[in-house]
Amino acid sequence: MDYLISEGYPSAAQKFASEANIQPTSAVDSIEERVAIREAIYRGDIRSAIEKINELDPTLLENDDSLHFALLRLQLVELIRTCGARSTDDATPAMNFATEELAPRAPTNPEFLEDLERTMMLLIFERKDLPPQIAALLEPKLRKDVAQRVNEALLKEQGEKTKARLFNLVHLRAWSEQKARETKKDLPEHMGFGLELMHNNGHGNGNGKSHVGPTHSNGEAEAMVA
Repeated sequence: MDYLISEGYPSAAQKFASEANIQPTSAVDSIEERVAIREAIYRGDIRSAIEKINELDPTLLENDDSLHFALLRLQLVELIRTCGARSTDDATPAMNFATEELAPRAPTNPEFLEDLERTMMLLIFERKDLPPQIAALLEPKLRKDVAQRVNEALLKEQGEKTKARLFNLVHLRAWSEQKARETKKDLPEHMGFGLELMHNNGHGNGNGKSHVGPTHSNGEAEAMVA
């Protein structure tokens, strides 16, 4: 149940609660809102994401300066991505945003200042000349990391587990196997996770393989790299 809630599967969570005859938690009702926030971040619409966060939990960003700064910094990255940020392009919107929204917050935390300085380097270099650590800011991973932080913060405010038990069990299983192999225990070359039953019961992904984590539609994947 906690996996379905934390990873954003509203229909499955409602069905599971009904079939198991358990009372859904308040977090089930907010799944669709959290999914909408995640999708907005994935496609780079950070302004919309912040508005949705404030609608769902008006005090979250007020009480979490680090998360708020991470979102604003990502919004700056998206502005720089949009304007092109080369000498022949108009970087005024990005500069104004950095001056008005990020510069006043940066001196309050050394990490904020460092993050802002690194982000502003996107305005200095041609894209092809960016240092790897700076070019990484334009990769989909930054959107994904910020989206995960937002999701976990919202779940925490709602009193839900931020990490699904299923993930913990998988990690424990992998760790146990690694330790057993290190001590030269007699184990098969490959040990599955016993997820074949999921496929046999009609819960696989349709290609003979079962899937543990959430998947993204093609449109969502394309939004992350747009």
